[in-house]
Amino acid sequence: MTFRLPPLNALRAFEAAARHMSFKNAAQELSVTPTAVSHQIKLLEEFLEVPLFNRLTRALELTPQGEAMLPKVREGLACFAAAVETTRHQVNTGRLVVVLPPSFATRWLVPRLRSFALAQPSINLHVIRSNKAIDGDQVSGPASFDDEVELRAEDAMVVIRFGRGGYTGFQVDRMFGSDYIAVCSPKLVAEDPPLRVPEDMRRQVLLHDETVHSARAGSGWDEWLKLAGVQGVDGQAGPHFSDSGMAYVAALDGLGVALASKPLVANAIAQGRLVAPFDIAVSQNFAYYLLVPDVWAHRPAVQAFRTWLLDEARAEESGPAA
Repeated sequence: MTFRLPPLNALRAFEAAARHMSFKNAAQELSVTPTAVSHQIKLLEEFLEVPLFNRLTRALELTPQGEAMLPKVREGLACFAAAVETTRHQVNTGRLVVVLPPSFATRWLVPRLRSFALAQPSINLHVIRSNKAIDGDQVSGPASFDDEVELRAEDAMVVIRFGRGGYTGFQVDRMFGSDYIAVCSPKLVAEDPPLRVPEDMRRQVLLHDETVHSARAGSGWDEWLKLAGVQGVDGQAGPHFSDSGMAYVAALDGLGVALASKPLVANAIAQGRLVAPFDIAVSQNFAYYLLVPDVWAHRPAVQAFRTWLLDEARAEESGPAA
C-alpha cells in the first residue's frame, strides 16, 4: 500500500505548535528556531491546501481543519514512537550468542566471565561450545551454526575462532597465538623415577588432543620430541581424545603428559594443578581470533563484549609466561 504523506518534521511541528499554541515554545521543544516551525507548518498547509492555524496578533488558534486533524496526528506520532521503542527494546533484550572452541570456553573464557557479567549485567549472554569454531577445510560463517543455535531477529552472534586467519566478511581481531607446551600432574614430576629432563619422557604416556593436534594446526608430539632432542619415542603412541576436555582431565589425573595450549593452561599451572616441567614450546600455525559479522558489528552488546574480550586478550599477551 502506498501512502501520500507530508514530511514527518512538518507533522511534528504542527503537533507541538498546537499543543503549546505557540511557535516559539514549539521551537524550544524541537530545538529549532520559531522561523523553522513556521516554515514547516506553512509547508504542511500548502500540502493539505487548507489553513491549520489562525495567526492572531498575539496568539494562535486552530482552524476547524486543524482541530479535526490534531487527534489523528497525535495518534500517528504515538504509533511511530511505540514502533521505535519496541525495536529498541528488542535489540537491548536480544541474546548475544558467543560460539567458541570447547577448550577455550572451559579453560579461558569462563574463568574470566565474572568481570564481564558485573560490568554488563543487562547483556543476555549465551555461550555455545562448538568444534566448528576450529578451522577445517572451510571457514564457518553464521549460517554454519544453524544446527547448534537458532537465532532470533533481535539476537546477535560472534565467533571466537581457532585457526589460521585470513577471514573475510567479518570484523576480525587477532587475540593471541597458542604455542603448545608439555603439561602433567605434579605427581608425575615427583614420582620415582622423577620427570626432570626430556629424556625422562621415554617412560611417560603421551596424551593426544585430536581437536587441535592435526596436520592443519601443525603441532604434535613428533615435533615436540624433535625440538627436545628425544629419540626412539613413538610420537603417535598413547591415548587419543576426540574432546580436548578429556585430554585435560587425563593430564590432571596423572594418566600421562599432554600437549596443551599455553594460554589455556596458565590458570591451572598458577594454581598448582598442572606443571610444565620443560621450557620447550611448539610453535603453532593457528591463533585465536574474534570474528564479528558485519551485520551485527554496530550492536552495543557486541561492541561491549569485543572491548572487554580484547582487553582480556591483551592482558594475556603481556602477562607472565605460563
